[in-house]
Amino acid sequence: MNLFTANDQVGDVVARFPKADDIFKRYQIDFCCGGNRPLHTAIQELALNEEQIIQELNDLYNASVTVEEHDINWNDESLNNLISHIVNFHHAYLNTTLPVLGELTTKILRVHGANHKELAEVHRLFHSLKMEFEQHLIKEETLVFPRIEEFEIGKSRLALEFAFEAVEELEKEHDHCGELLKKIHAVTEGYFVPADACETYDYTFSKLEELESNTFTHVHLENNILFPRLRVARNESFA
Repeated sequence: MNLFTANDQVGDVVARFPKADDIFKRYQIDFCCGGNRPLHTAIQELALNEEQIIQELNDLYNASVTVEEHDINWNDESLNNLISHIVNFHHAYLNTTLPVLGELTTKILRVHGANHKELAEVHRLFHSLKMEFEQHLIKEETLVFPRIEEFEIGKSRLALEFAFEAVEELEKEHDHCGELLKKIHAVTEGYFVPADACETYDYTFSKLEELESNTFTHVHLENNILFPRLRVARNESFA
């Protein structure tokens, strides 16, 4: 059975079938900030084989159904459960990983920067990203997410409206973080480790790649699931 076609939006595919993110990450298809595009467009931009990717998506979906693998469908979970997952998994990951990568990118610049000029740009881009993320997480955890939880528990229209009005700004911040990650990806040539690299160099690039992967999933959960559900809730509340 072919569930997915090239006309499906990238974000919708992952929202309906979370395991699709494995394929998108492998092909570097942006499903978080670029989740509102048709698969055809995303694939064409990267000059990939559309037929092959669509077939892989459907094959993986059919295999998952066959072995009765059931990932959590965040569209069916409560908003509070979704937020709890985002904070306890993705925010916690960033709070742990960003300081470590800050030290690592500084260290490899100091040791290898003379021979690898691109490391200065990696250092600059990462520390800009780190600052953006830190401010973004604080805003979500102290201002926006509590209002969403307040709405779901008490059905407060005021709380819902406050959260809804923040969505556009949060999405713009996601876009900016996504652009910084794409620039890091490009500057490092896909996290390519040169022959003269030490173990710390190699580890830093692997952590940067891990950060990119985690962020794709993190932003997807907000841009393609949490925020659209808020829009639906607001429309229903003010109907």
